[in-house]
Amino acid sequence: MPRRIVLCLGVAGFIWAAGPSAASAQAGSDIPRTPSGRPDLSGTYDTATVTPLQRPREFGDRLTLTREEAAIIASDPDGLARVFGLAPAGSDERAAARAEQQRAGFETGDGNREAPPVGGDGSGGAAGNVGGYNTFWIDRGDAAFQIDGLVRTSIITDPPNGRQPPLTESARAARAARAGFARANDGTAWWLEDDLEAPGPYDNPEQRPHAERCLMGFGSTAGPPMLSVLYNNMKRIVQTEDTVVILVEMVHDARIVRMNAEHDPPEIRSWLGDSVGHWEGDTLVVDTTNFTDNPSFGAASRNLHVVERFTRLDADTLLYQFTVDDPTVWTAPWSGEYVWPASDDRVYEYACHEANYSFGGILRGARVLEEDARLAAEAGARD
Repeated sequence: MPRRIVLCLGVAGFIWAAGPSAASAQAGSDIPRTPSGRPDLSGTYDTATVTPLQRPREFGDRLTLTREEAAIIASDPDGLARVFGLAPAGSDERAAARAEQQRAGFETGDGNREAPPVGGDGSGGAAGNVGGYNTFWIDRGDAAFQIDGLVRTSIITDPPNGRQPPLTESARAARAARAGFARANDGTAWWLEDDLEAPGPYDNPEQRPHAERCLMGFGSTAGPPMLSVLYNNMKRIVQTEDTVVILVEMVHDARIVRMNAEHDPPEIRSWLGDSVGHWEGDTLVVDTTNFTDNPSFGAASRNLHVVERFTRLDADTLLYQFTVDDPTVWTAPWSGEYVWPASDDRVYEYACHEANYSFGGILRGARVLEEDARLAAEAGARD
């Protein structure tokens, strides 16, 4: 994965940056067009943004920040708290500690360092409590996006609080069941605590998430909806009169949008769904259904239905909008939008499997822990 922009963020992660005006751009700017007169969406876009999908609760129903608030957040590690009068005691010390942690993360790791201690080193995140090599490759963007000159507080625009609607009762029950197989790594086969023959979360490769298996990117980077993630946020659009292809850098997913077509029969399903497009004026509208039980947007179900809208604001910017409807998971549909700036960078090959030796280590490590648990149980029985 390539390194493009490495940044240091404060608590809020909001940094003011110049952005498009949706209203003025759509009204008067010249945009590239195809020979048939349609807007030409072709190009490469860097969709990284530090603006979160869901709005921090401190903002309530506020969709935007003032420039003064954005300036405070950009210049102060605890700017979010200060804007809302919530700055806690000891902010300077914590800011210094965060800065040191970020600085250390960009240093080259020692390839000859010792293994982490038994039970992990206490680190969190994707490193799995065994320590990550460094944060050099993280590229989540260096700015919050803005529309009509105003910095947004979230990608979600509806509901008004900028957060996903409540889960359905069945979705809450399913999430609770999954939580039983999601514990911190403590160096033990905890899934065998009550039954030495109980199934576990590492019994076979097919149980593991698609991203862990290098089959799809994490965080719905391919979508739909197509969201910003921790790194490799490049998207390339190739457009013809009857087909639009969106190449996603991670993990080299390619969404194929068939223009003015009918959806496939419901028994034909895929992780990325079946995408059919049409034009509404200068906006490309993409309707996607026919997902599997495990769509790319991991929080959803096979009943997911996503409608996306791609509008070129000017020669350098797309406005990406979407509406998510999955009555199995959420009690109401929800919508969002953010801008895709054009980029001169290329989409890199994401060679995930070539270096995914850790996946075999995950499964082999689980077998070792299970054997340790059974040996300990046998020893206890003899005593």
